[in-house]
Amino acid sequence: MREIYKITYPNGKIYVGMDLTGTSLYFGSPRKAHIAEDLGREVCRDLTIRKQILWESETATEAEVREMERHFIVRERANDPKVGYNTSPRFFTG
Repeated sequence: MREIYKITYPNGKIYVGMDLTGTSLYFGSPRKAHIAEDLGREVCRDLTIRKQILWESETATEAEVREMERHFIVRERANDPKVGYNTSPRFFTG
């Protein structure tokens, strides 16, 4: 199963990623040091995050999954530094 997922952190910011292996416990590769700094030491000592599957497919090619990931990053505004932790595609304001 190939998936696009959204992770929500305690501060409300999100990260959208993809999983090509169907590993339900995969949480992607956001910039962990940046997130830890943003959340602060106390929050990181007792951390709860939420993972939601936004899209899944048993037949999509890797290219199709990457396209869907980009679609959901833009749709969810996960690349807007005020909203999320995705750094690509680059977010442009107005």
